[in-house]
Amino acid sequence: MSAPATRREPGGAGDLVRIASPREKTAFVRAAPDRTQRWRRAFQLAFLLLNGAIGVQFWLFVRYYESGGQGPYLPRPPGVEGWLPIAALMNLKAAVLTGELPRRFPAGMFLLVAFLGITFLFRKAFCSWLCPVGTLSEGLWKLGRRLLGRTFALPRWADWPLRSLKYALLAFFLWAVAGMSAEAIVAFLDSPYGLVADVKMLDFFRHMGTTAAVVLAVLVAASLLVQNFWCRYLCPYGALHGLVSWLSPVRVRRDAELCIDCAKCAKACPSWLPVDAKGSITSPECTGCLECVAACPVKDALRFSPRRPSRLPAWAVAAGIAAVFLGLTAFARVTVTGTPTSIRACTRR
Repeated sequence: MSAPATRREPGGAGDLVRIASPREKTAFVRAAPDRTQRWRRAFQLAFLLLNGAIGVQFWLFVRYYESGGQGPYLPRPPGVEGWLPIAALMNLKAAVLTGELPRRFPAGMFLLVAFLGITFLFRKAFCSWLCPVGTLSEGLWKLGRRLLGRTFALPRWADWPLRSLKYALLAFFLWAVAGMSAEAIVAFLDSPYGLVADVKMLDFFRHMGTTAAVVLAVLVAASLLVQNFWCRYLCPYGALHGLVSWLSPVRVRRDAELCIDCAKCAKACPSWLPVDAKGSITSPECTGCLECVAACPVKDALRFSPRRPSRLPAWAVAAGIAAVFLGLTAFARVTVTGTPTSIRACTRR
């Protein structure tokens, strides 16, 4: 019987590495250094700073009127409407039914369309590349791992029921919006409460009650201990993106012939998906973060692509996300500024 293959230290990407393997895969070509996570973290930081700037500008806008015109004046930033996903969903339904653009919170509808477009093209990339809550959640569990040396996974009997909570919340919101006519949606958004929905959201953080503060503290503590606790178990917006991602032709694909069964991909996956045991990942829990692809040591063993022979490099994913977001944002600015009478009129510009 021949002796098992021995491993040698490679000189760099493309080197042939010898390993011992129960499946007699005794050689593989090392993958080139992966810069996916550099791109992703740059997007996370940029979008976090953008949302911070939007928040400060909106606070100054509200304070100007609260103080009777004292202090600097800044216009209301349209981007604040991205924090009103229910209003955006209501406006999207009304726009589809009537063909008319919404009068209230139109930017939120365009942002929702842009984010869902990103999800369709690149799975739940909005959650792992852009969402500021997702970025903070990721930062918390990584901080917890650094402080405690590890994070914790809930047992299967608790994980599955808790994961259903975000879909239950999504179902409730979808049911509420589905029961509203276009006229009812317009009337609600034109009501005294609807007109200041964005200010109410700001006041939640400015004048937080004891109960809300305790709940927030519990969520922060849970996020330190469990990877992406809010995103995994409670976020209805993430649940919506997960359902849309099922329609995406793009997914992580594993080449079983090249795979050396090192399981580094599964260990790197923040959603705890069995990447090392699947031919492709179709789960709505996949956020398109590409941590698994970055961790794979074998060239072309894991790909993020619409088809098995092809591959989407990190720069292409980053460019695609930027193109959809900036393109829809620019279109919304022209459309809303021009105040066209209908969606059809917008498309004829």
